Amino acid sequence: MTTTSGAGSAQEPAFVVPGPIPDDTSLWLIRHGETEWSKSGQHTGRTDLPLTETGERQATALGAMLASVQPVLVLSSPRQRAVRTAELAGLKIDDIDPDLSEWDYGDYEGRTTAQIRESVPGWSLFTHPVPNGETPHEVAVRADRVLRRALPHLAQGPVMFIAHGHISRVIGARWIGLDVLDAGRLMLGTAAPSVLGAEHGGAAIKHWNVPNPAAE
Repeated sequence: MTTTSGAGSAQEPAFVVPGPIPDDTSLWLIRHGETEWSKSGQHTGRTDLPLTETGERQATALGAMLASVQPVLVLSSPRQRAVRTAELAGLKIDDIDPDLSEWDYGDYEGRTTAQIRESVPGWSLFTHPVPNGETPHEVAVRADRVLRRALPHLAQGPVMFIAHGHISRVIGARWIGLDVLDAGRLMLGTAAPSVLGAEHGGAAIKHWNVPNPAAE
């Protein structure tokens, strides 16, 4: 398992799926299992929290959900909650990719949306600034880049990303040509896998937010 660098550059062009692509294309997005902060709704970007007991059960349950999938490439966020999820699911990580790190929430790290709205009424991550954190454009650049990295491997078989809630939602939106702000309409539970694919040669979402059987 190696580590790549260079996450966060704002100089690269947007991701566009070259068409047509095979209809059996499978790119799996797997959010990590539950942590104390995901359970409470606290924004968790840089903070490196472990899984809860429920999160570990969710990650283990992923093993059965993914038993028939034989990925040709597994990329993970560097955070322990993602790496541990992959481990418990029986997945061998091929590389740690910083582009799969969660949105940097800056000054809002550890705060819930309700707490933020006490001082910024109506605040939303997708529509309002994040002081000292990432912009939607910066997150989209990372999503586009990791999608470009995966694309050459998809012809050989399934690719898996083990990551986080918001970055996975952005990746899903970008795959089908949507603006990063549209990711706000894609809800995603802990350890709930999604599958990006193709239909009639064009990028599509095959499955989204498949419930984890161990979710409480």
